Amino acid sequence: MYQHNGEEIFVIDGHVHLWDATEENIDHRGGEEFIQCFYDYHTTFTPEERQWSLSEYRKYGADRMVEDLFANAAADMAIFQPTYLTDFYAEGFNTTEQNAELATEYPERFVLNGTFDPRDGDEGLAYLEELHEKYDVPGVKLYTAEWRGDSKGWRLDDDAAFEFLQKCADLGIENIHAHKGPTIRPLNRDAFDVADVDDAASSFPELNFIVEHVGLPRLDDFCWIAAQENNVYGGLAVAAPFAQNRPGKFSEIMSELLWWLGEDRVLFGSDYALWNPDWLVEEVIEAEFLQEHRMEYGVEWDVETKKKVMGENAAELYDIDIEAKRQAFQDDEISQEFGLEDHYASEEPAPADD
Repeated sequence: MYQHNGEEIFVIDGHVHLWDATEENIDHRGGEEFIQCFYDYHTTFTPEERQWSLSEYRKYGADRMVEDLFANAAADMAIFQPTYLTDFYAEGFNTTEQNAELATEYPERFVLNGTFDPRDGDEGLAYLEELHEKYDVPGVKLYTAEWRGDSKGWRLDDDAAFEFLQKCADLGIENIHAHKGPTIRPLNRDAFDVADVDDAASSFPELNFIVEHVGLPRLDDFCWIAAQENNVYGGLAVAAPFAQNRPGKFSEIMSELLWWLGEDRVLFGSDYALWNPDWLVEEVIEAEFLQEHRMEYGVEWDVETKKKVMGENAAELYDIDIEAKRQAFQDDEISQEFGLEDHYASEEPAPADD
């Protein structure tokens, strides 16, 4: 657990991947463009001394992922968000099945999400049911700009997408994570437009729509939608690393989100391995809002807000008992491997006066 000014902050990294972008797995020119674009984002926002080489960035593997996420207790848990891209990568870029191997090994530490693509029709509905039956996935990650044959994207408010959202509701898959962020080469920028979240959220009030990357660069559009749809949440992946080298921009983004959505509907995510929580968590928690933003928006990045954004809000969506997890992590395999037992140890009560 992260220690901040004498307070413990339980961190749930709400957006992580275990990907394979090796040249052997690339099946389309788009696969190379995609990972090169990811790497550009990595080097732009990562401190120079913490940057990876492109070769290790292509495929870092499960052991390194566990160490990067948990070894220094920066993150306590993480949520897998798959991105298939099967037109670009022969075995997929980051599939539910690939993530499941690690999530099954450390079920207390990882939440495993699935996916759907309405262009898959009946086969896609059957696959969604299969994921639910096999893994009991509590959420799905949706990539509306993914290429599929001649199609370069789809919309959440399409009739076909509504059929899949209804299936999620029927199955009890309540958390719908939609990638709505910056363009990634060679995908279509317009296919990431946040506008289709509006009708979907209105039509399925029983579902939670977590808009990953908070619609950047369309932050205003996202905030106006989220303000009127109380089942819309903001995921901070991509927004979070601004804390490191553009603190004024981070202050602006966070102030907008907290003013429009409040402190209960914003969730931290590192987007690992784009960026690594072993430095990013500290940058975000220790960030300070500019005085001009504190005055204009009337919001604060205080410890109670940090606790909610960094972990409690995700715990609420995913029915995670933070205190029970803290107890379990005192002697789990990861704590023992990395010597983290003291991070989760209960404080002994002070002796009573005689």
